[in-house]
Amino acid sequence: MNHTTIDMNLNASTDEKDAQADTPNKVSLWFLFKTFLGIGCISFGGFMSLISVIETRIVKQRQLLKHAEMLDAISLANLLPGPQAVNVVAYVGYRLRGPVGALTSAVAVLIPAFVLIVGLSYFYFKYGEIIAIKKVFMGFIPAVTAIVMVVVLRLARKTIKGWREAALVILSCAIMLLAPLQYKIYATLGIVLGFGFLGYWAFKKQETGQVQDIEQRPFSLVKLLSVILFLVALVVLWFMPLPLEHNSLLLLTLTFASMSLMLFGGGYVFIPIIGSVVVLQYGWVTQQEFTDGIAMGQITPGPILISAAFIGFKSHGWLGALLATVAIYTPPAVLMVTASHALGYIQRSTMMQAAMHGIHCGVIGLIAIASLILLQAAYPPWPFSINEAWPSTLILLASLFVLIRYNLDILWVILAAGFLGYMLY
Repeated sequence: MNHTTIDMNLNASTDEKDAQADTPNKVSLWFLFKTFLGIGCISFGGFMSLISVIETRIVKQRQLLKHAEMLDAISLANLLPGPQAVNVVAYVGYRLRGPVGALTSAVAVLIPAFVLIVGLSYFYFKYGEIIAIKKVFMGFIPAVTAIVMVVVLRLARKTIKGWREAALVILSCAIMLLAPLQYKIYATLGIVLGFGFLGYWAFKKQETGQVQDIEQRPFSLVKLLSVILFLVALVVLWFMPLPLEHNSLLLLTLTFASMSLMLFGGGYVFIPIIGSVVVLQYGWVTQQEFTDGIAMGQITPGPILISAAFIGFKSHGWLGALLATVAIYTPPAVLMVTASHALGYIQRSTMMQAAMHGIHCGVIGLIAIASLILLQAAYPPWPFSINEAWPSTLILLASLFVLIRYNLDILWVILAAGFLGYMLY
């Protein structure tokens, strides 16, 4: 055996030791940090694209969680307030290493987007323009669409076992397609709640005797009440005028923290609320600056609400950017971890098993519709010519081919798509 082979075996052994796929509670914090740092670097395209990357890395490749657990995370994220992507990351980190794992994972996945948005903010306010990386981003979108499509296929194969599951997935897609734009936030919440009831009636006999043996982490009543009081206090702050100067760093932090618990339905739904507060109420940024800040959030990896760092940077420099970011992500993540702990106890019920089965079908429909939205974003507005559409089509089809046929790592798919985007657009 040559030295190259020995080195490859040693590297494989190291990765297996880090991952500890068979004993997820022993996954190292360093493994979580480097894994989610890498995920944060390539998760372009919003909530569902980031979720798709997590599902590929954590579930498919490492087998640290089951497909059903990822669907549970997405279901909870749609029910609870806050940035959905980071909430799911916190859920995964908590499942693997408890509260410290949730913190480590959430911080790691935000670092790339935070560093990039602060850098872009510096150049924007110094030179008055955004760095030209849009061509590369245009290449990312078709590739991200392909990644989400592959995840939908993988989840569907695991979940759809008969005509009932297929019917619920189709119904979920139909609801999201037909719902008027102003009601889509309620449609998402309605699917999660309504499909729980449908799942109970459709699968209650099927789930009998299949209760999961889920390990529970100790969580004292005192800690639970403390968390609830903390979150309630932040919600109260949202409705109370605070006797603080508009340029106060404390006001900036409390405003984003309280706003975070008013967010239902994802970052795009929340943008008008943020704009009314930071532009009209406090004047931290102008309307044009706010629009440009949202655009920066779209061309950086990770969740779109990283734009909070842009607003904090304009108001109070790098410290304002840091505090605004921490404030908008921390309270919802705390709520998500608390709810995920309770979910473990709920899942011991056969009734809840059936309900969650129905919710999983609805979530697959939501992800499928998200892939269609990304697909629409990959092309110019209709009607468009073949000359305008062929670069996106080429990247999309090539990404689907290498993902399905060769199971290529998504990192190389994203990098290749960015290069093609730069060359072709």
